[in-house]
Amino acid sequence: MFFFSKMQATGNDFIVINYLENKLEYSYRLLAKFLCDRHFGVGADGVLIVEESKVSDFKMRIFNQDGTEAEMCGNGIRCFAKYLYEKKITDKKEINIETLGGIKKVKLAVEGNTVIKVSVDMGEPIFDFEKIPVIYQENDLGGKIHIENFEIYPVSLGNPHAVCFVDNLKEFDIQRYGKMIEEYKYFPNKTNVEFVEIVDNKNIKMRVWERGVGETLACGTGACASGVIANKYKSTESKLIVDLLGGKLEVENSNNIILKGESEFVFEGKIEI
Repeated sequence: MFFFSKMQATGNDFIVINYLENKLEYSYRLLAKFLCDRHFGVGADGVLIVEESKVSDFKMRIFNQDGTEAEMCGNGIRCFAKYLYEKKITDKKEINIETLGGIKKVKLAVEGNTVIKVSVDMGEPIFDFEKIPVIYQENDLGGKIHIENFEIYPVSLGNPHAVCFVDNLKEFDIQRYGKMIEEYKYFPNKTNVEFVEIVDNKNIKMRVWERGVGETLACGTGACASGVIANKYKSTESKLIVDLLGGKLEVENSNNIILKGESEFVFEGKIEI
């Protein structure tokens, strides 16, 4: 039996497990598949594991619904940081967190003992196809690739993304095209897919098909990827509001990408496996 916390950030929900206290002997991959099941488990988009780090303050491991391990998660790391502070695991308001996508610097805005907003330095975006990775044989046409009738802009924020602009996001068939692009042959590690509608130069709308999960209400790294690509190729401003199904996030494209947003505890529980 072990204890867990259910958390959400912009509707992207996670089960957080403190491995510092719960020395689990289970396969994280199998545990995530069981816990994330919305019928027979707790239900979530993913599982976050709190571990010790030899190179940073803490280490965050992220497992998707299908049991695959993700490099980074912008919404997840905001939940993770709030968990660390409000559970009194740390009293720092600036935390360095190790992920498979690198060490991320997180700043907490705190009122009383409550974290009201988390700001994450997501680092520099990666456009190099080899590093994302993307396998594409044709000449690079301004950073975009073509899949069927879509123009797609690959980018990495510690994990791979494919950003596609559409005219009418509400009517778009994300179930059909999200899975197709996620598993397309150009992406050897599969990819997260963002469908973006430009509202004006300060606002965009986004729906996301997450690798290993499907459509979710939000994706932090996806919001950053969409903001970066919109700024680079569609001449939006460097500070954008990204409107997702689960709410709004702030993305700033300066030297590094800064993601700002809230996160919440949903409930606490214990489970026996």
